[in-house]
Amino acid sequence: MRQYDDPVEVRRGMVPGVGGPVEGPEQFLWRGRLWKVSEVVAHWVETGPWWSSPQAAGVLGGEAGTASDGPVSAGGVATVHDLLAEREVWRVEAGRGMASGRGVFDLVLDWAQGSWLLTRCLD
Repeated sequence: MRQYDDPVEVRRGMVPGVGGPVEGPEQFLWRGRLWKVSEVVAHWVETGPWWSSPQAAGVLGGEAGTASDGPVSAGGVATVHDLLAEREVWRVEAGRGMASGRGVFDLVLDWAQGSWLLTRCLD
């Protein structure tokens, strides 16, 4: 799989998936070309680097509250910043039309930014 970090525009809708139709990316615009999703292959959520948070440092024996990646909340509870570091990943099969080939793409919705990225492609 090739790695990318390209912004894409995504249109959501009902698409075939494992176990039946799901609401997910139906089409996406990548590098000026429109791709139509034919199937959702997989869907998961990736968490942010929780192991480098001040709360984890305190539990692991480091000094809590000394990390530079954000504020520490009272009682070691995850902050909003920690929760927004999650990303929703959609692995989809898509094509550009009958004559062109198909590919498998990882489309990532960054919840904190509210934007989509194409991160991996196998075509």
